[in-house]
Amino acid sequence: MNEEEIYQEHVLEHYEDPYHRGHCPAYTHAHEDNNPLCGDVVRVELELDDAGRVKQAWFDGKGCCISQASASMLMEQIEGKTTDELKAFSARDMLDLFQAQLTPNRQKCCLLSWRVLQSAIAAPVTPDENGATT
Repeated sequence: MNEEEIYQEHVLEHYEDPYHRGHCPAYTHAHEDNNPLCGDVVRVELELDDAGRVKQAWFDGKGCCISQASASMLMEQIEGKTTDELKAFSARDMLDLFQAQLTPNRQKCCLLSWRVLQSAIAAPVTPDENGATT
């Protein structure tokens, strides 16, 4: 498959029909960050079970096709994984998951969701008195 085909079939599919875009109904961990150079924003919400395995992974945000498509790819990839597996998932792994070649500046767009995920793992949320997470 050439670059154009990868972009059309893999990247645009995730951008136009994202996996788990929105909010996780029962998230236990969350983090949001942005890329100050371009303004892309990604929020990751995770529901981890008692064993530290991802039951659900959701994202929301705004920005370029690359930042939003890569977030969708990442959410699909990490469900069922343990936090140890998530911590071991490297920036190189994220770029390989994306598949299309990117310039160094565009790699930052792709890696935004990966950075947010790494922070979300370490950011448990506490339920408020109504049982909702904050």
